[in-house]
Amino acid sequence: MAGPLTLAAPAPEALAAWLVHLAQERRVSPRTVEAYAAAVRRYLDFLQRHMGQALTLEALGRVEAAELRAFLAHLRQGAVPLSPRSLAQTLSAVRTFHRFLDRRLGVANAAVTLVRGPRVRPGAPRPVSEVQALELLEQPGLDPELDPWEAARDAAVLTLLYGCGLRISEALSLRRSDAPLPRTFRITGKGGKTRLVPLLPAVREAVDAYVAAQPFALAPEDLLFRARRGGPLSPRHVQAMVQGLRRRLGLPDSATPHALRHSFATHLLGAGADLRSIQELLGHASLSTTQRYTQVDAERLLAAYAKAHPHA
Repeated sequence: MAGPLTLAAPAPEALAAWLVHLAQERRVSPRTVEAYAAAVRRYLDFLQRHMGQALTLEALGRVEAAELRAFLAHLRQGAVPLSPRSLAQTLSAVRTFHRFLDRRLGVANAAVTLVRGPRVRPGAPRPVSEVQALELLEQPGLDPELDPWEAARDAAVLTLLYGCGLRISEALSLRRSDAPLPRTFRITGKGGKTRLVPLLPAVREAVDAYVAAQPFALAPEDLLFRARRGGPLSPRHVQAMVQGLRRRLGLPDSATPHALRHSFATHLLGAGADLRSIQELLGHASLSTTQRYTQVDAERLLAAYAKAHPHA
């Protein structure tokens, strides 16, 4: 584990300890671990060339903001320049690595927090992709500033939004007596309209993990999701949390909590679900509202056209 590492330890050993932490303690997906590892290896390679000597754990604590900016400029001007979104994701990985060095290995570096990522031009309002949605769901577990139960809570709320198409208010209306959630459960939405929501195993597992980890003695009628000090979790927390996650991942401003509900509908439509079924799952009073939520991306339509048309 990371504990025995000394300040003279080579930087790759600190990287290896961090990757073990992500995979075994945070239970991050192998694909995300691989992406983070690639980003930080590029960072360490750049620093070693820049400093002209073997990079140690102690040296990572002395990295200056100018050196991190030089690294980002190197990626932006390389043979295969990275896009602003990719640069933002790389910077997020580096910051997460440095937070681990500070919290687990006692090597702080305030300079890296001074570096701002590139401005990512927001795209047109649209649902996040399936990959982006899964990345958002994984991110709470990567934040070392959160207690494990808080990370489980944030992941559970996001999973309810994307896995069930709930509004924030609907997810936060669940009470302690509702857990463990059944295979289908009733939720009351706008206008007091009640609908039946089927539950995927992954959603139930995420909620169960939060219930098992949360530290409060809740009465059956208490709201299930709690803030750090024990009060009910507010919608503003969920909005701020997603705002921070999208900056970390370099996603556009349109990647909001409501966009996960939007994505739930769009991805179901793309997988072959009919609009009437999606209308029922979302709790919409009119089908026209559902159609507005489930516009399939032009790229997907063009891809289907190119694949199916005889002259494509």
